[in-house]
Amino acid sequence: MASVNKVILVGNCGRDPEIRYLPSGQAVANVSIATSSRRKDKNTGESIEDTQWHRVTFYDRLAEIAGEYLKKGRPAYIEGRLKYGKYTDQAGVEKNTVDIVATELQLLGGREGMGGPSEGDDGGQRRAPPAARAPAAPPARTAPPQRPASGFDDMDDDIPF
Repeated sequence: MASVNKVILVGNCGRDPEIRYLPSGQAVANVSIATSSRRKDKNTGESIEDTQWHRVTFYDRLAEIAGEYLKKGRPAYIEGRLKYGKYTDQAGVEKNTVDIVATELQLLGGREGMGGPSEGDDGGQRRAPPAARAPAAPPARTAPPQRPASGFDDMDDDIPF
């Protein structure tokens, strides 16, 4: 039987990514993503916000992209898989961990934090690649497109079948 291990997060970046390189040269970026939900308390009627923090790890080129464009407070869409682990802390207590190993990253929201003109000089930072930018609106048409002449315009529309 097939199995699925897939996580989809839409949340805000809690801190700037930490990027490091393994001895093999592989890039690794770690970041925390916050997701929030709201509910009303049954007794008081007040709105309660519940925030969950998720540890996300990016590898290879995706780690480099996350390090360059993902910043604290920036909304993002992330797909990945769960990875469970264990470690022993300094006191000798065994702890469990849950990480999300990211396979997809989509930056959300506007261009804030991207070094745009409203933020002044970008200090030599690279801007978002064209694929990450919103597409330009297509030019307005002034006349309907011309249909090619097929030679059938003068035929009757009364087709017996």
